[in-house]
Amino acid sequence: MSSPIPRPGASRGRRRRPRGTMLPLRFVLPSLVLAAMIVMLLLRGYVHSEILADHRVQPPTATDRVPAEILEGGPVIDARGDELHSMSVPDHRLVLTFDDGPDPTWTPKVLDVLKKYDAHAVFFVTGTMASRHPGLVKRMVDEGHEIGLHTFGHPDLALQTDQRINWELSQNQLAISGAAGVRTSLFRPPYSSFADAMDNATWPVAEYIGRQGYLTVLNNTDSEDWKRPGVDEIIRRATPKGGKGAIVLMHDSGGDRSQTVAALERFLPGLQADGYEFRNLTEALDSPSALTEVTGTDLWVGRGWVFVVQASEWITGILAVGLAIVGSLVIARFVMMLVLAGAHSRRVRRKGFSWGPPVTEPVTVLVPAYNEAKCIENTVRSLMESDHPIEVLVIDDGSTDGTAGIVQAMGLPNVRVIRQLNGGKPAALNRGLANARHEIVVMMDGDTVFEPSTVRELVQPFADPKVGAVAGNAKVGNKDSLIGAWQHIEYVMGFNLDRRMYDILGCMPTIPGAVGAFRRSALEPIGGMSDDTLAEDTDVTMALHRAGWRVVYAENARAWTEAPESVQQLWSQRYRWSYGTMQAIWKHRHAVIDKGPSGRFGRVGLPFVSLFMIVAPLLAPLIDVFLIYGIIFGDTGKTILAWLGVLAVQLVCAAFAFRLDRERMRHLVSLPLQQVLYRQLMYVVLLQSWITALTGGRLRWQKLRRTGVVGAPAGTVPQQRGRHSDDRRPVG
Repeated sequence: MSSPIPRPGASRGRRRRPRGTMLPLRFVLPSLVLAAMIVMLLLRGYVHSEILADHRVQPPTATDRVPAEILEGGPVIDARGDELHSMSVPDHRLVLTFDDGPDPTWTPKVLDVLKKYDAHAVFFVTGTMASRHPGLVKRMVDEGHEIGLHTFGHPDLALQTDQRINWELSQNQLAISGAAGVRTSLFRPPYSSFADAMDNATWPVAEYIGRQGYLTVLNNTDSEDWKRPGVDEIIRRATPKGGKGAIVLMHDSGGDRSQTVAALERFLPGLQADGYEFRNLTEALDSPSALTEVTGTDLWVGRGWVFVVQASEWITGILAVGLAIVGSLVIARFVMMLVLAGAHSRRVRRKGFSWGPPVTEPVTVLVPAYNEAKCIENTVRSLMESDHPIEVLVIDDGSTDGTAGIVQAMGLPNVRVIRQLNGGKPAALNRGLANARHEIVVMMDGDTVFEPSTVRELVQPFADPKVGAVAGNAKVGNKDSLIGAWQHIEYVMGFNLDRRMYDILGCMPTIPGAVGAFRRSALEPIGGMSDDTLAEDTDVTMALHRAGWRVVYAENARAWTEAPESVQQLWSQRYRWSYGTMQAIWKHRHAVIDKGPSGRFGRVGLPFVSLFMIVAPLLAPLIDVFLIYGIIFGDTGKTILAWLGVLAVQLVCAAFAFRLDRERMRHLVSLPLQQVLYRQLMYVVLLQSWITALTGGRLRWQKLRRTGVVGAPAGTVPQQRGRHSDDRRPVG
């Protein structure tokens, strides 16, 4: 990509935007989006019992503090008043109770069987399941069944504080009221059993629950269906002896309940034939209903809770699916890059490969420059070392720092300076094209240095008359800092490896502004360099594809550019790149339905660029959010292993790219940190670009502050000159 040159009338970094207006654009909106995703994920984790879950179970204790009337009484305990009451179900009445639901698979089947045989039951639901499946709770109430509390997250209340117990009850009621518009006075403790199993640890809980206004409902007939003992055994265990009444414990959630459903199909008609009635609890006890209608604020708060939970389920579900799809596509792209980049390397490096007869004719090198006083001398001197005949045109685009004077004072042969009023980079390049003497034109930035062989390597593909433009190998010259090393990895892996792949596919999306070459006969019919977008290099490359020209990559045409050295400068540059790329994609969107070369590019190149440069990076923060969530609340080992697996794939690709570019591997040490920190910066940049595009905003050009640290090449690798602290200040 090229250094930013302002458009006509635009401020070129002279006026600093007030920080109060920068913060919302750069941080507030992306932070709000990220915070919303985190909240949705945490809420989903809460209602899936992954957060604040407590799976401890209290071992049995002594029973000396439990009243005898409780130990010897019935399964219904009423501790709501000053006196204790223990109740049993009358003979020939059965109260079927189902715990742990509602389950989206098994609860509807249970309800269908109950409806078929006109039987009522009590469903002791958990708040987590009721929040996620509110429609089933409403169906239970509508079909005459009663609802009971089974806590929100199913902890053993004997191990909880009064505050946690209150929270479990209130959250459970909130879910029920939001789902069905009712409250219930029935409660069943998790991990409970018969009344005679009450002990010194569980009895205080029953007392406390009673003081809160609840009936504690245990059971006296356990089907043990959770053990899946078989249909016959479930029926045998659920059948009371001698016509006695009973509260039967079953489950409609927590695993495969097919045996439970099958048992009900035989159990209900069999006992009905024996004179049994299947009623809900208050019907069986001839008492007022345990359900009361919820109205007013409580109702709307409950509905709001259910809505938020449903939204979190829906959003996180979509994000998870999207992440899985994009992750699969990214892995597939990595594989494709490795295969096609390897094929490209083998093709251009095989013995005897050539594009055709050697290209020896002189070429014109265009150097658009605006306030490049610190860099321009290095740039021009590197061109003077070229082993290919060239003329150099430095187009001074209204510089105010004496850039043009520096070049003129050098007094170099074949170097011309063209001055113009500030018109922007496309205008400067078009002015250079109009004054170029040769058919082949090389374009570079004023902060870039070439190796002696760069121009020669860059123009050789023009031996093929179908080639209209050539992308060179742009490399980071100032990679000694951490942020420079990260960009170095990105250039080698993300840009140059991509270009090898795009070359094979015939859909190169961008000729880098730092090092690219064009036929004038290819540029003139498309109008030269356009200022329609902020990424004129991407725009012109796409236009050349649509015009039927071939665009290729010359790996040995190396150019060393000065990358941004602060987060703010990097943000400014990438913000322009990403927004300009969006503009270029939108400008050339009709290529998707075109015929011929334009259509081929539109149906291959545009989807690739759109998916992997514009859409997929938006999901980048999810990788780290899910990573942190998995480490804290999920299976830590598997989560870390999965992340390391993804990192290993990236490391393999990066190492392969470095090997192809003959780069030292030591810079890859910073790759893990780059994946955590650098990716988030790119996410903020891309999201801000989306916001700018969707709101119809206009992005102004911003001049990056250059330091001139990339010196003229010595051998094949440029030297880095000394720095001064005032040269490294961020751009305003």
